[in-house]
Amino acid sequence: MALTVDHVLAVVAVSEVETSAAWYERLFGVEPTNIPMPGILVEWRVTGNGWVQVTEDRERFGSSQLNLAVDDLDEKLREIEARGIIVGDIIEANKGVRLCSLYDPDGNVVTLIGGFRERY
Repeated sequence: MALTVDHVLAVVAVSEVETSAAWYERLFGVEPTNIPMPGILVEWRVTGNGWVQVTEDRERFGSSQLNLAVDDLDEKLREIEARGIIVGDIIEANKGVRLCSLYDPDGNVVTLIGGFRERY
């Protein structure tokens, strides 16, 4: 029998949660959905059952990678840039997929994906 999963929680390790939470708030354009552990963990619900958790972890910070598929890459990048986040170059990947990587204050990579689909 297959494992049934109710929610997916992607965790990003940061050196200082308050600084990083401010950056992710600009990225997502909204305040955190939940702050279950003030000063340690904040989270955003980014899809129906998908969450991004930003947690203070001084041993692992800066090595996280977060991929976020968006409906209109160019539009989302314009919005994010208008909120003061530096966006990278768009890379034409494969089969119509386009990628753009951003870096949080600790150097964690957040890649926005345009043209994502479940089957190729």
